Amino acid sequence: MSGNLNARITKTMVALTLIATLVVSLGLMAYFLFIYDWIYPDSDDLAGWRTADTVMVLLLLAFGLLTASGIGWRLARRIVEPLKSVAAAARRIATGDFSARADLPSGSFREAADLLADFNAMAERLERAEAELAYSNSAIAHELRTPLTILRGRLQGMSDGVFDPTPQLYTRLIEHVDHLSALVEELRTLALSNAGQLELNRDRFDLAGEVGAALNGLEADLTAAGITVTRALAPARIEADRTRLRQACVAVLENCRRYAPQSHVHVETRADGDEVVFRCSDTGPGLSAEDRARAFDRFWRADASRGRSLGGSGLGLPIVRAIARAHGGEARIIPQPPPGLTVELRLPKSALPAGETDD
Repeated sequence: MSGNLNARITKTMVALTLIATLVVSLGLMAYFLFIYDWIYPDSDDLAGWRTADTVMVLLLLAFGLLTASGIGWRLARRIVEPLKSVAAAARRIATGDFSARADLPSGSFREAADLLADFNAMAERLERAEAELAYSNSAIAHELRTPLTILRGRLQGMSDGVFDPTPQLYTRLIEHVDHLSALVEELRTLALSNAGQLELNRDRFDLAGEVGAALNGLEADLTAAGITVTRALAPARIEADRTRLRQACVAVLENCRRYAPQSHVHVETRADGDEVVFRCSDTGPGLSAEDRARAFDRFWRADASRGRSLGGSGLGLPIVRAIARAHGGEARIIPQPPPGLTVELRLPKSALPAGETDD
């Protein structure tokens, strides 16, 4: 693409004016040469009429060209100014300034306003993604540093003879390695989800059975935390990734174990139209409205009730949401009067065979 848009629009308007004038002029010439004598055979001042009409056509042409040039220039400015604003903001973003935004000039077209709104929304998302990336990198380094420091210290102590290589010590070291492995797998799951490449191995099953199995597997840990569990597991047939959904259910229950000890937890599943629902409610300390809005952010923990000392990585609920969205569903926290917290997953039933029901 070459040339200035202002000039091209102006030239186009002038060209249209010239074409229109040419058509009018040719029409007048044809009229006077072929039609006028036939209509007015006795006219004695044909030359005078032709001269006057020619002068009038030239005056109209000059006026039309000036008018077209002015209108074209104003139209070009109204079109170009928003584009210049977007281009300037895009150049700033290209240099790394993600706070750049495009300004909408007054009198702009609605299409230009839509373009600038979409551009600014994109710039805002880029800025937020950049901030999240910087925070995530720092949080990942922090999460990995602690277990790695402990591992290195224990191994160095064993090498120096400070620690005896007892089975108990090996067990603790293995626990730290398991923690690292789990953290790496959680990060991998989130990375695949963000890239839209989280693979799902779908089959048909009853979500109630998977949730019941997850509860049975965590029953001892939940009891040790002083948690009493009630169940309302109604049939909820779904076509989904069995392993991933169990992972999401376990993450929600682990969240209860860590942050709502000595509480009552109610777990339910049900079918709701074209969706299946998994809901887990506890009577723990809960979250404020501001904290609920951030609960699905990676590595986020509430300062008061959900601190780092409780052992969570801050990735549990983000993974729950990533798995739900990979299935075309959503995970959310349902507001409720304190105390307590309710986490709900809504998932599409997907492709159940024709005639098959949830009963």
